[in-house]
Amino acid sequence: MRLTSPEGEAPRAPSRRQIVAGSMFTAGYALAVGSGAQAQAITTPTENIRTADVRLSGAGDYRLPAYLARPRARGRHPCVIVVNEIFGVHAYIKDVCHRLALEGYVALAPDYFDRAGDPSTLTDWEQIRTIVGAATHAQVMADTDGAVAWLRAQSFAAPRFAITGFCWGGAVTWMACAHNPAFHAGVAWYGRLTRPTSGFYAGQERPWPADVAGQLHCPVLGLYAENDQGIPLDTVNEMRAALDAAGNPSHSQIIVYPGTEHGFHADYRPTYNEQAARDGWTRALRWFRQHGV
Repeated sequence: MRLTSPEGEAPRAPSRRQIVAGSMFTAGYALAVGSGAQAQAITTPTENIRTADVRLSGAGDYRLPAYLARPRARGRHPCVIVVNEIFGVHAYIKDVCHRLALEGYVALAPDYFDRAGDPSTLTDWEQIRTIVGAATHAQVMADTDGAVAWLRAQSFAAPRFAITGFCWGGAVTWMACAHNPAFHAGVAWYGRLTRPTSGFYAGQERPWPADVAGQLHCPVLGLYAENDQGIPLDTVNEMRAALDAAGNPSHSQIIVYPGTEHGFHADYRPTYNEQAARDGWTRALRWFRQHGV
């Protein structure tokens, strides 16, 4: 089974380029690493930052692993929780943490899928789907609360929190900003906005970003692709309408990048778009700082 969208939903008829790009999802991150798609992957030097594998108390007091990157400079630094794609906490997600640490942030990437396995090493889509599907909305929100609590207890972390996530993690970003008032800002990269009709979580009774547009505790910047086969523009417009209907008290915004596809920031994928990725990154950092993080 080929994953042709961020959460397995059946897409519209794809172009030839989208078929090639979609093949990278046939076996997920593990296949991309071994293919030519990995050639443009960015590797951020770590000499000027500190990194560590840590454990925090997640849902049900589970000892959840997480990846940490932070500045070497002494003092307390603002924090960003980094939420992974469906392929887990792999090299790209860790590199995002490195980039944030070089910008002066404590970046923490919880391994939300650890209870069920590590999808980054797998080449079978059904196995990946089973692992991702096991991470319920309630568990993910509680794990995120645990990440915030862990950061609060660290001497190097200032009590100023943001969250950013990609693909699966983009949806988590919106939901976490409606769930936990600790966050000052969120940046959601091409995360699902409305209830899926098939694929991950289709049968679960749980809210989606469009359902909580009026409950956001902080402003969220949504960064989306014009040609995303899994998140069509009508769902982006539905989210905008939901924000407007609620009066958008959080002052959230959504940017759509013309001519881009899902995963345009993921530099290990063939859908990577350097111009959009750079612009989105600049906007994300500006968004954090604008809102006190």
